[in-house]
Amino acid sequence: MILNRYERMIARRYLLPGKGEGFIFLVAAISLAAVALGVAALIIVMSVMNGFRAELFDKIVGLNGHAIVQGYEGRLADWQQIADVARKTPGVTSALPLIEQPLMASTNGRVEGVLVRGMRMEDLRANATINENIKSGNMASITPGSGRIAIGSRLAEELGAYPGSEISLISPEGRSTVVGTVPRIVSYTVGAVFEVGVYDYDKAFVIMPMQDAQSLLMLGDQVGMIEIQSNNPDKVGEILAPLEPYVRGRGIIVDWRQMNAALFEALEVERIAMFVVLSLIVLVAVFNILSSLIMLVRAKTRDIAILRTMGASRRGMMKVFVTVGVTIGSLGIVLGLILGAIFLFFRQGVIDAIQFLTGQNLWDPSVRFLSELPSKTDPVEVTAIVLIALILSFLATLYPAWKAASTDPVQVLRYE
Repeated sequence: MILNRYERMIARRYLLPGKGEGFIFLVAAISLAAVALGVAALIIVMSVMNGFRAELFDKIVGLNGHAIVQGYEGRLADWQQIADVARKTPGVTSALPLIEQPLMASTNGRVEGVLVRGMRMEDLRANATINENIKSGNMASITPGSGRIAIGSRLAEELGAYPGSEISLISPEGRSTVVGTVPRIVSYTVGAVFEVGVYDYDKAFVIMPMQDAQSLLMLGDQVGMIEIQSNNPDKVGEILAPLEPYVRGRGIIVDWRQMNAALFEALEVERIAMFVVLSLIVLVAVFNILSSLIMLVRAKTRDIAILRTMGASRRGMMKVFVTVGVTIGSLGIVLGLILGAIFLFFRQGVIDAIQFLTGQNLWDPSVRFLSELPSKTDPVEVTAIVLIALILSFLATLYPAWKAASTDPVQVLRYE
């Protein structure tokens, strides 16, 4: 939509308040602010939801892989053969043996449920999710036969443990006696405390070398599962389909979607619902643009009639008022983008400040899984938000612009 010189001049004059038009200007300013808040709210919420999903995915996959081959009864015999076949499967980047077993941990008179994980030393040393998030202690001290383990930070808080503390792990798979099975209790020294940022993991995980886990659980040379990484997490089911015949009868294949189905489905539903609900803010703001333009047309009826008698076309009048409305919407969108970017940059500081002022814990990791408010802005979504706001702003201008173009100068100026 190209405006000629006089149309641009008129649109510019109508954007600025004239004598006695302060109220119209106030409504237009409120419309601009409403569009800005709506756009900012959409960008902030969608970025946080995307960041939440991405952060959860990275941390969950960092510890559990894209899929696992789980042995029946927690034991996977001939796991070397399955691991070799998995590594040769197109699309698979790694296949690592693991042991995972829920046990009890006790120290200082406190008892907590834990998830013991046994890993080969080369795999443990290469795991960035753990090694890059050590809070205290040293992972180098954890070696086979050393009797040292790594525990999550939340578990350390619950047990009152720290590097150098003694922790007893209690396994129900113990010795059989005439009076029944006696639980197996083995003491370990805490060598390191880690915090991956996922509350459930930091509160439950106990990491130890594979040999120590096999000895504790009396597994011999067996493992509990094989963790598999692929080059495409979204197609991991298709990638691992050829592996199913080798696993059948000895275990099952479970991918990351099945392991965390409820969580990621809930996130997706919430993400869509929040987008629809917050879009209503932009819609309400657009109605403000509509009302301000209607008031502007009524206030400028005499001016419009004079312009029509001087040769202004209906099409020209429509372009003027469409330009005024779209300009208000565009300025609101730009302001919303700036506000959204500023909030996302200082998001954790804002949360901390609100918590400090109110005394409330707004970001409880026991409820929200992660320790900090994440963010990941998707340029495609931002573009979609901008386009939606622009289209709605344009549609809101059509009726007032049509009314302005339909002004009959004879009727308006008859009694002038």
